[in-house]
Amino acid sequence: MNQTGPKAELGDFLRSRRARIRPEDAGLRSFGGRRRVPGLRREELAQLAGVSADYYTRFEQGRAENVSDTVVGAVAVALRLDAAETAHLTRLVRSARRGGGPDPEGGSGPQEPQEVRPGLRRLLESMPETPAFVVGRRTDILAWNPLFATLVKDFGTLPPERRNKAWLVFLDDEVRGRFVNWERKARDLVGYLRFDLGRHPHDPRFAALIGELAERSPEFTRLWEEQEVREIAHGGYHMRHPLVGEFTLAYESLNLPDDPDQTLITYTAEAGSPSEAALRILAENALCTPSATPAPSTPPAAGSPGQPPARSDSRA
Repeated sequence: MNQTGPKAELGDFLRSRRARIRPEDAGLRSFGGRRRVPGLRREELAQLAGVSADYYTRFEQGRAENVSDTVVGAVAVALRLDAAETAHLTRLVRSARRGGGPDPEGGSGPQEPQEVRPGLRRLLESMPETPAFVVGRRTDILAWNPLFATLVKDFGTLPPERRNKAWLVFLDDEVRGRFVNWERKARDLVGYLRFDLGRHPHDPRFAALIGELAERSPEFTRLWEEQEVREIAHGGYHMRHPLVGEFTLAYESLNLPDDPDQTLITYTAEAGSPSEAALRILAENALCTPSATPAPSTPPAAGSPGQPPARSDSRA
C-alpha cells in the first residue's frame, strides 16, 4: 500500500468519490461511446460544482491553497458526500493547505494516554446484562464489562497493544468468527478508521496500525484502497457464539461530551426475541466465568484492588 502525502490523499479521495457517480445519475446528458474513466469526468464534476474545469483539476491535484470553503462545500454536494465524508474532505483540504503540517486546533501530533474515568467504569459494571465497552482513538478498546468479553473475547488475556478492535477483526480468527457477515463488519471498521485518521493524521501509533494491517491482511488493503469513510452511530450485526449459535444484536454509540476521542458502545437484543434469550444465556455465563486479569503492563484501575468487573487500560 502506497504511502502518500496530504495532497495525494486529497486527490485520491476526490477521484474515488467522482468515480462512483454516473453522468445520468447526476442529471448530465450522456453522449454514449466509451469513457476512459469510471464515473464523472473532471469537467462534469466542475460543471456540477459551478467552477471551471481548470480550477477543479488543480483542486484534485491537491493544490488547495486558494480553494475557498464555499467551493469545498459545492464540491461535496456535487459528489453527494454524506456528513462523515464531508467532514473528512474538509480535514483533507485543511491538511493540504498546511502542507501536512500540524493542525493548530489540535488532534495532529503525538497523543497523551487515554484515561477512562472511574464513573464510566462503574457505568459498565452496572450493566451486567448489556454488552458494553469504551473505544478510543484508532479503535483501541479502553474498557469493557464481562458480558462484552464473553460476547467477543477475553481482552484481559491480551497485551495492551492487541486490545484494538480493527486489529482483532482482521487478524484474530476467534473475533473474526464472531461476525456472520464479516465483510460488512470489516467495511464498517475500515471506513471508521479512515474517518478517525483524518482527525489524527500525525499520530504515529495510528500509522503503525495501518501499516501492520496492510502488511498482514490483503483484505484490509483491498478495503482501504476503496477510500470509504464512515461514522456509524448505530446499527446491528448478526453474531455467532459457540454457546448459543447465531443471533442478532443492535448497537448504539454514545460519544462522551467531554472527550470526543472516547465512545461508549452498547449492544442490545429485541425484547422477547430468540436473540434476547441467547444474550441472557451469555450474561449468565459471564457471571459464572471470571475474566482474565489484564496483562501486567496495564495498571489496575485507581481505587479498584483485585479484579474489577469492568476492565480498562490507559494507553494512547
